[in-house]
Amino acid sequence: MRLYLASTSPARRALLAQAGIDPVLVSPGVDEDAVGLAERDRLGRELTGPELVALLAVAKASAVADGAVTTAGPLDGFVFGGDSAFEVDGQLYGKPHDPAVARRRWRQMLEAGGGTLWSGHCVIDRRAGGRPTVSGPGGAVTSGDGPPVRPVAGSGMSAGSDAVASLGAVAPGGSALVTDGDRVVAVDSAVLTFADDVSPAEIDAYVATGEPLEVAGAFTIDGRAAAYITRIDGAPSAVVGLSLPVLRSMLRTGFGIAWHDLWAL
Repeated sequence: MRLYLASTSPARRALLAQAGIDPVLVSPGVDEDAVGLAERDRLGRELTGPELVALLAVAKASAVADGAVTTAGPLDGFVFGGDSAFEVDGQLYGKPHDPAVARRRWRQMLEAGGGTLWSGHCVIDRRAGGRPTVSGPGGAVTSGDGPPVRPVAGSGMSAGSDAVASLGAVAPGGSALVTDGDRVVAVDSAVLTFADDVSPAEIDAYVATGEPLEVAGAFTIDGRAAAYITRIDGAPSAVVGLSLPVLRSMLRTGFGIAWHDLWAL
């Protein structure tokens, strides 16, 4: 079973490889800032963390699944899109890009003591010929033994803007998913606590490595920043940018696919 990763993130690819999955990487070519701003203007308000990451996950997966980007041949499998944002005291932090911004964010994060990492997921079925999905009325997830994430019940729910809205109220440390036809959308979160004795010199040294500039929140748990994080309440893989337990649940409850069906044996 093939998994197409709508991302060129080395961290997400390595995470899947460690779990036994060899994904096909396809750059989604999505302007994340433009997508987020357009939705903010449509709603007339700022997006919540869960809304933003779910919105961008759907945009990335859809860009690949619906042929908006070039792929190596016809799709035959599942397309996964993901996005992350770090929330500190109600403020969302994406990729800082600039060293000065990264240093400022680190000072703010350390002053707050921690924050919530939001991880958005979207899986779209693009198996050749299509397959029946497994979903309950209104998009509520059904499962024989219960998924490890909270299903969101609703009427007429779709995996587009309605799904994003329905996932917008997920509490820090929580998770939820919705299904509709050929796609499943989910949000997972992890609450992080930073060490209380990180010095300005340590911040400067970390930023100087360049590692925090192109990652959400200006840190990576699978890199040099791991030494500054003392506690994670939630799935550690969600902090990397792809919650493996949630992805497994999405495939199982939305499409009846077992996790080991994706293993590269």
